[in-house]
Amino acid sequence: MSAEYSEVEAALDKRGFTRMVFDMQKIRDLMDVLGSPQRAYPAIHLTGTNGKTSTARMIDALLRAHGLHTGRYTSPHLETVRERISLDGDPVSEEKLVTTYQEIVPLAELIDARNAEPLTYFDMTTAMAYAAFADAPVDIAVVEVGLGGEEDATNVIEAGVCVLTPIGLDHTEWLGDTIEDIAWHKVGIIHSGATVITALQDEEAMRPILERCADMGATLAREGSEFGVINRAQAVGGQVLTLQGLGGVYDEIFLPLFGAHQAQNAALALAAVEAFLGAGPNKQLEADLVREGFAQVDSPGRLERVRSAPTILLDGAHNPHGMAATVTALEEEFTFRHLVAVVAVLGDKDVSGLLDLLEPVAARIVVTQNSSPRSMPVDELAQLATDIFGEDRVSVAATMPDAIEEAVVLAEEDSSGELSGVGVLITGSVVTVADARKLLKR
Repeated sequence: MSAEYSEVEAALDKRGFTRMVFDMQKIRDLMDVLGSPQRAYPAIHLTGTNGKTSTARMIDALLRAHGLHTGRYTSPHLETVRERISLDGDPVSEEKLVTTYQEIVPLAELIDARNAEPLTYFDMTTAMAYAAFADAPVDIAVVEVGLGGEEDATNVIEAGVCVLTPIGLDHTEWLGDTIEDIAWHKVGIIHSGATVITALQDEEAMRPILERCADMGATLAREGSEFGVINRAQAVGGQVLTLQGLGGVYDEIFLPLFGAHQAQNAALALAAVEAFLGAGPNKQLEADLVREGFAQVDSPGRLERVRSAPTILLDGAHNPHGMAATVTALEEEFTFRHLVAVVAVLGDKDVSGLLDLLEPVAARIVVTQNSSPRSMPVDELAQLATDIFGEDRVSVAATMPDAIEEAVVLAEEDSSGELSGVGVLITGSVVTVADARKLLKR
C-alpha cells in the first residue's frame, strides 16, 4: 500500500460516515462543479433492503458478457475502499483512486466551506465513482444505493433502469418504522420515464411503488408477473436455474452462488439487463451470453466458503430478512449435522430477531465484537443470545480471532473425529465478515 493511498483512506475516514440530516444539495453542488460526470453514461440504479450488492454484481457480469465496459459502485466494502468502485469487474487501482481523489478534493473543500456540515465519506466516494466512470469511460454504470434512495447521494444519477430488491425493516431510525415508510424513501430513485424492475414485495411496499411509477410515467415489471424463477436445482458449487425473463425463457443457467434468494437476485438482474438492452416480448438476449455472464458471478461475504475441514462460511446477514434467507439456504443447500455460529452485530439492529432465526440451525453460538465503533458490546450480545439459545449453548470471546478459534474447537470436539457435515458460520454484519475474511483469507 502506497503512502499516498493510505493518506487518502485516512482523509476519507476523517469525514465520517453519517450526517445529522439528509441533504442532497451538497452532492448536487459538487457534481455541478465537477461538470456533472454522472450524465456521461446511462445507469442501472438499485435499492432495497437485502440483495443489492449481489444483484449489482450479477448485472455487471451480464453486461460485460455482452461486451459493454462497466462501472460498478457498491457498499460497504470488505477489505479496501477500492472495492466500492469497479471498472470492468475489477476494483480500481490504488493509483486511480488516489488520482481521482486528488482531482475532487479541492472542489469538495469549496463545497465544505459553504456549509455547516462537510461532505461525508459516502458523498466523496460517490463523487469519485461517478468521476472515475466518466474518465474511463464506461458504457454503463451499475449503482447501488447506500441508504434509502430519494435522499441518498447516489440519486443524482437519475437512472433509466431502476431495480427494487425486497423491501423490509432496516435502518428504521433513518427511514421510518413501517415497510411503507421505508418504501417511500426507496422509490425516490424512480425518475421520469424509467423502467422499474421489482422483486416480490409486501403489500405495504407495493402502494408506494405503484404510485411513484404512475407519477413518474415509469414502466413497471414485477417478479412473478413479467419475470421470475421457473426452476432451480442444486449443483456442485451453486445452482442451475431456469429463468423467465422479459424476452423469454432462459434455461441451463449455472449460478455459482447458493440459496433461493440468489436465484431471485438472478431473475432481477436478468430483467434489468434485458430492459437496458431493449429485450422484450419480441426480442430475447442470446442465451449463451446470459449463461456466460452468470457463470462468472461471485459475491464475497455471501455464504462464501473460506475453509474446509471444518467448513467455514462467511455471510453478511445483518437483519431478520437477510438471516431468514441465509438460514433457508443453509437448510436447503448444505448438509450440516453440526453447525457452530460466530456472531458479532451492530447495536442498532434487530438482534433478537436475527438470533431467533439462527437458533434452529446452530447447535452452538460464539458471540464477540467486530471492529465497528457501533458494534454491540459482547456482554450485551451474550445476554440476548443466552435468552434465546440457553446458557449451555453460548460461548463468549473478546476478539474475532479468539471467537473463530473457539468455534473451530467446538465444531471439532462435537464431531467425534468426523469433520464431514461439521461447519462454522461467521455472520451478523458485513463488518463481522470483513474482520473474519482478513484473518481467514491470508
